[in-house]
Amino acid sequence: MASDSEESPMLEPTAHESIDDRFVPHQKRWILFHVSFVGLLAMFVQVTFVPSIPQIAKDLNVTDAVVSLAFSLSIFANAIGELIWSTYSSFFFEFNPSLSDGRRPIYLWGMPFLCVGSCGVALSASLQSLLFWRFVQMFGCSGALSLGAGVIGDIYKLEERGTAIGAFVSVTIIGYAVAPFVGGAATQYWSWRNLHYSIGAWGLLEMLFIYLSFPETTHPGTLGIDKLPSRRSMHIAWINPLSSLWLLRSPNLFAVMLVSTIITNTNYILLVPLAYTIGVRYGITNEAIIGAFFLPNGLGSFTGALIAGRLSDTVVRRWREKRGGAWCPEDRLRAAWIGGFIVPLSIGASGLITTYIGGPIGLGLNILCLYANGVGVDLVLNPINTYNVDVMHSRSAEATAACMASRSLIMSAATAVIVPSIERMGVAWTDIIAAVFAVIGQWILSLTIRYGDRMRASIDVGFSTLENN
Repeated sequence: MASDSEESPMLEPTAHESIDDRFVPHQKRWILFHVSFVGLLAMFVQVTFVPSIPQIAKDLNVTDAVVSLAFSLSIFANAIGELIWSTYSSFFFEFNPSLSDGRRPIYLWGMPFLCVGSCGVALSASLQSLLFWRFVQMFGCSGALSLGAGVIGDIYKLEERGTAIGAFVSVTIIGYAVAPFVGGAATQYWSWRNLHYSIGAWGLLEMLFIYLSFPETTHPGTLGIDKLPSRRSMHIAWINPLSSLWLLRSPNLFAVMLVSTIITNTNYILLVPLAYTIGVRYGITNEAIIGAFFLPNGLGSFTGALIAGRLSDTVVRRWREKRGGAWCPEDRLRAAWIGGFIVPLSIGASGLITTYIGGPIGLGLNILCLYANGVGVDLVLNPINTYNVDVMHSRSAEATAACMASRSLIMSAATAVIVPSIERMGVAWTDIIAAVFAVIGQWILSLTIRYGDRMRASIDVGFSTLENN
């Protein structure tokens, strides 16, 4: 399979795309709407908790730092849940044949955890109770992003997939931008307990909509349970949820996971310490105003996600035309080059501006950097997320979950050193180091594009071909 050429295409196209025509365009849009709003709900669950930490600490008579453990625990729950839900979505334990097998029942099994966990959080009277129910709550919605990517891979053709994933991500990013304000306002003027009751009610409505109008999207014959010699009315299959991580032994999948982690890290480095960077430098002490700086970044991410989806699909089409219809999966990653240039430039500039330029000019330039970073990050992440679906089509949810879970675990450790690094080295050097890592990430991506065929050939984890994509 390896060759001396820069790229080596996979199989030539064959007549297989009819399987993607099971759903007409308006059905696909309805399915995309469903998975996007489940992703939006998951983002709200994760982010609305942060502004309510001081009030929760006061009500439970503990410190803010102790309550923050619930946020760290939610990152861990999200990583574990992604692996479990995505693994079973590719196999599924069958209790009721009327539920069908695959993605749909996993959504239906996850939502009750979210609803019960939300009510448990709202009723918590102790720290121990809060931590337990917060874990259950996040566990229930943790599969939203990886399952959503899997569903999109099921119903959209190769050259439409990037645009659909871009729309999916852009909706979830709305939650990332708006949720801090919603959480803060609800805590201030209503109650953090009522907020979580509302999240539970939202989850219940989503579960109802999915049960009534969400079809199964998994391709026939691709589930693990379909390969069993016999099927009973009640079949429980116990699967190792960590098996998804074994996909990362592939150099290709490991490389794009590493790049996505490095790029996402720049986003965290800009946003997590806003009170210590922009807040201190420009004399901003109002928490609401500091929180408003999330908006430019969220708007940038929204813009980047929409652009990146169409851009990556266009790149795939053009390179297939150059090869006479043959497909090389790594072509999609070429669409990440623009973002790979914007990301290091935006975070490096922000560090220097914060350090050396004061007043309204410096503040305005920082807002521009936050927006540019949001655009750049999603211009990189969207092609990577879609690439995972392309190369592991039948196990797309697992591949996406392995990437996201690994990224979450690494980021949970990396975020712990952001503020100490700023205190020790200063904003400029911290941001410049992050920019250097972003450049290294772009170099890794370039190597993956150039030698992707050899990397796939070295360790084959069941990569998809054009025939089954």
